[in-house]
Amino acid sequence: MEKQYPVYTLKNECNDCYKCIRGCHIKAIKIQSGSASVINDKCIACGHCVTICPAGAKKVRSDIDIAKTLLLTGKKVYVSLAPSWAGVYNISKEKMIAILKKLGFTGVSETALGAQEVSIQTAKMLNNAQKGLFISSACPVIDDYIRLYKPEFAKNITPIASPALTHAALLKDMLGDDIKVVFIGPCIAKKNEADKHPDLISAALTFDELNYWIKEEFIDIEDVETDETCHFVPESSYEGALYPLEGGMNETIKMVGIDKNDVTFISVSSLESFDKSLQNINPDKIENKIFLEALGCAGGCINGPCLSSEKSRILVTSDIYAKTQYRDNVPKEPRKVVDIEYKPNPVEKVEYPIEQVVKALKKISKHTQEDELNCSGCGYASCREFVNALIAGNAEPSMCVSYMRKIAVRKAAAMLRCMPSAVVIVDSDLLIVEANDSFEHMFLSEEMYEIFASRQDGLTGASLDRIVPFSELFKSALDTGKDIHQEHYAIEDKVYDISIFTIEDNELIGAVISDVTKSELDRSKIAQKAREVITKNIATVQEIASLLGEHMVETELLLNSIAEGYEGVNDGVNIGAAGGNAGNVLNTEDKR
Repeated sequence: MEKQYPVYTLKNECNDCYKCIRGCHIKAIKIQSGSASVINDKCIACGHCVTICPAGAKKVRSDIDIAKTLLLTGKKVYVSLAPSWAGVYNISKEKMIAILKKLGFTGVSETALGAQEVSIQTAKMLNNAQKGLFISSACPVIDDYIRLYKPEFAKNITPIASPALTHAALLKDMLGDDIKVVFIGPCIAKKNEADKHPDLISAALTFDELNYWIKEEFIDIEDVETDETCHFVPESSYEGALYPLEGGMNETIKMVGIDKNDVTFISVSSLESFDKSLQNINPDKIENKIFLEALGCAGGCINGPCLSSEKSRILVTSDIYAKTQYRDNVPKEPRKVVDIEYKPNPVEKVEYPIEQVVKALKKISKHTQEDELNCSGCGYASCREFVNALIAGNAEPSMCVSYMRKIAVRKAAAMLRCMPSAVVIVDSDLLIVEANDSFEHMFLSEEMYEIFASRQDGLTGASLDRIVPFSELFKSALDTGKDIHQEHYAIEDKVYDISIFTIEDNELIGAVISDVTKSELDRSKIAQKAREVITKNIATVQEIASLLGEHMVETELLLNSIAEGYEGVNDGVNIGAAGGNAGNVLNTEDKR
């Protein structure tokens, strides 16, 4: 299975802020669906994106499991410990060795031993050289940057393996070819170096990984005991410990001794500085010897992306100098040299047809040269550079800040323009910032409309109190910071519904105003008709009630008369008598 690249992105954590693109010197990052990911073929693993990512979405591949697996094989596994450890950890070398042994390593050696061999071989090479530009090979970030992006300078890299590779080869010579070497330091690019040279370095861990592993094993640094076996193998380093400092390599080369005083030593650190140092220079025309010590991190390895220390870099530098030992006589011949050729592998630069570029520019509303602001908000240095990334599929139109602003303004303007209600936005001085057509038609007289129509900015900047008769409501909303809603707000012969809302406290407010005069008149007419209907209904009910009342009186009289006819009749009265009485009643009714 193919190994994961040393730097990767947690997509769910990426906040599409494009800070990694702005910080990436070589733009080895692509944006897809708003998420940034590393372009492996272009990346040189400098780790800058890891250190600047505000969301912590950029991560470093962990190789702890690889190291653990090596330890389980039963083989002897040695640590190549980067010299910057002396400035990072406030512990003795005996304590550091004891901790690493407790993790399972057979022994610990200093990468600085390899650095010393590199310095001796470099001094020897410079002494034998006639002229030219010589670039150090100690930093894998610089090596890959030259091979990929400055291939014309690949021949100027000193053909000597890095201190880490040289050290691993030295250990195998001295301790046996079957041993395994694990590098530990502040550098992410060392993982790339280990991936390319597994025969020398089996795995590369960062100080961050080491700290995590120590916590994972519940090792209390204070309780770790040391003994007589806690010493660096095969020996302690000397001047090679200066390599993590800017200018440290140059200093060690000078200690070896230069036969002729015709070598110019220059130190540069950071990709930006290194890039500038190579501008306008033709190495074939150099008439003297120039040795360029180049490091990818500003200030040297003590500013590596995984240094895992919050100590002041001044203190880190001071601690490294304090713990460095110096030899009275530096050997003139190296014990181990690993020759290596740094072959150019240039990243292909695609030149797109002008028609394709113009089409892509139009996609982000860049129609003229004046539209190309080159603001770098997208992360790229210029609009043309961004468009090239857009065509290549490494960028998205939404990354262009000015384009997105135009889209937002257009959407807002379209919404305002199409709203039937009047909309106005004013500042703290009650000056109009924005107003739609409905507002103009609702409140501007013909004369005022012509005046403002002739202005380039229209109503923008006009005083609100000269246009609407209720500006005091806006003033109140600004002063109190509270929204105001007024229904049926009558002004002369007009009735308005007014909603005033805060956009920015005490700075910007907006209002939506509806003219409800016609609807109120229609409502009044409906109410009047309703009252007429009610009046008629009441009259009808009263008439019905009157008629019902008269009929009830007649009915009551009839029933009373019947009841009176039965009062006084005994239970024994015969039917005839009763029938006679009934007949009298009927006769009476007939008479009536």
